Amino acid sequence: MFLCKKFAVPINRGEVTQSWGNRKYYCGVIVDPPEREWKDIVHSTNELVTVVEGKLGIIIKGEELVLEPGDEVFIPNISCHSVKSIHNATT
Repeated sequence: MFLCKKFAVPINRGEVTQSWGNRKYYCGVIVDPPEREWKDIVHSTNELVTVVEGKLGIIIKGEELVLEPGDEVFIPNISCHSVKSIHNATT
């Protein structure tokens, strides 16, 4: 399973930034409207995703997950994945 950690809700962005920085990851923000979908994405580097608000559906190597605020998921490099905002407001 790729879900590896939860942050306390409400999310403290500084805590996420520090945690990711300690693991050599960059922390940025992406805001998706309801139903926004990213299909068949492949990155050359490992990726972490944490939901601050809303809800995401994600498929990694055929494994379907639902991420809610505080959830963190690890996406290994060169892993085909799809992400969809499944919340009725922005995620």
